[in-house]
Amino acid sequence: MLRWIIPIILYILIDIYAFQAIKTITKNPFLYGVYIVSSIAILALFIYAITSAEARSDPKMMYIFGVFLALFVPKLIAVIALFGEDIIRVFVGLFYKIGGGSDDSFMPSRRKFVSTIALGVAAIPFAALLYGMIKGKYNYKVLQYTLEFEDLPAAFDGYRLTQISDIHSGSFDNPEKVAYAVDLVNQQQSDLILFTGDLVNNVVGEMSAWKNTFASLKAKDGVFSVLGNHDYGDYVSWDTPDKKTENLEALKTLQKQMGWELLLNESRTLKRGGETIKLVGVENWGEGGFKKAGDLEKACENVSAQDFTILMSHDPSHWQSQVKKHPKNIQLTLSGHTHGMQFGIEIPGWFKWSPVKYRYQNWAGIYEEFGRYINVNRGFGYLGYPGRVGIWPEVTVITLKKKGKTA
Repeated sequence: MLRWIIPIILYILIDIYAFQAIKTITKNPFLYGVYIVSSIAILALFIYAITSAEARSDPKMMYIFGVFLALFVPKLIAVIALFGEDIIRVFVGLFYKIGGGSDDSFMPSRRKFVSTIALGVAAIPFAALLYGMIKGKYNYKVLQYTLEFEDLPAAFDGYRLTQISDIHSGSFDNPEKVAYAVDLVNQQQSDLILFTGDLVNNVVGEMSAWKNTFASLKAKDGVFSVLGNHDYGDYVSWDTPDKKTENLEALKTLQKQMGWELLLNESRTLKRGGETIKLVGVENWGEGGFKKAGDLEKACENVSAQDFTILMSHDPSHWQSQVKKHPKNIQLTLSGHTHGMQFGIEIPGWFKWSPVKYRYQNWAGIYEEFGRYINVNRGFGYLGYPGRVGIWPEVTVITLKKKGKTA
């Protein structure tokens, strides 16, 4: 709780500052009351959500954070505008004071026009964040890429992979939308479906309502998966270490029951037309304090330096740290983890931005270095903020092509 004291104090100060815009525009005491009561109520609920272990495990509590965010971000934007106006007011006041003006003219009153504009601009993120919670979180997009490789075995020319990541089943609240998304994955009719980690938020029980839905995923060469940082149960309290271990083992068993093949620092051989490629899956490995259970060397024990290899690794920081220059022929890495922060701006082929770019070098989409590729899937589900704005839930379809080969 102590680490939240300063942010809460800042929130209160920003709230008081933003209230000045309301006071400038209207003198209606009823509106004042609505503003004050709503601010206190959402702050109280937010404090409850972050201090109660029971609340933190309730997916409905994410909506408290969502509403908190939808109110706080617009207020922050309004405060920036008001602060800019206050700087001008101070300089204008000093100018009049030095010029011999009266004491009453030192600080000119706030301009209603500026406050109106500030609130108008602040309404944009407010509406966007509400849309993200109501519609955006299930606004699934199919993103298709074609990647060419000189050393791709000819038999795999045209081979299609569908990748999904970060399901976070404990967050879902709409069975019809989730079923639609799973059908969307199957409609791609790919040769292989690959899931790159974070099946749950914390505990295996979150999958109870969704097991049959995700068991319906089918591909010619199967469904393969790896673990993400949330799958280990590291972010909740356990009565005993054994309970935590049991949860992880139950999650592994669940994936087998769904017909998925979970790769735990190991590899598989994919065969087609007498030729092969390798599929490698590692446990979570991430920079910045995240679990480093992944063992790439162990996973590649049965992989030769010449094998065309596809790697599944949940955290894209693994690619930067160990994979992109690895001596094994890891031509394509599939990751997730970042969610694209579930917030950003994307104009396909032109512009892509999210605050998460300042944390992860590879945070959404296809990247290439040293002739090798990584795709960072934006995620299937959501966590924390119960919505998505500008960075939509994603189903990735990658077609492998042999460079120079024509149909």
